[in-house]
Amino acid sequence: MGAKWIKFAVIYLIIGIAYGLFMHYTIQLQWKTLHAHILVVGWLSTGLIGVIYSIYKDAARTKLAMWQYYLHNIGLPVLLVGMLFVPILDRIPMWLFELCVSGGGLAFALSILLFIFNVFKKVA
Repeated sequence: MGAKWIKFAVIYLIIGIAYGLFMHYTIQLQWKTLHAHILVVGWLSTGLIGVIYSIYKDAARTKLAMWQYYLHNIGLPVLLVGMLFVPILDRIPMWLFELCVSGGGLAFALSILLFIFNVFKKVA
């Protein structure tokens, strides 16, 4: 399970670097918060979870870890798409923005709660 997390983290690293280069070369800095979230939450947090699950394999084998994996990897991209909409809120339906930010954010937050619970339960 840890290797899957690390591979997803590397994908976020690639996206974050590419997005940062796009912002730099087009001088469109209004998405700097999204760029930071891609790298900090996508790359760093996802990678760290992968490292923890690689070290503590008992925690990685639980149903909590499986549910966390799916909630994280569905919720985070949906949240990031919602954050992409922030500078153009006047051009998109508000329900779409709320669905992405609230739905993705809640799924991601739940995945982190599952991770915390799993760590306290299985990591000795």
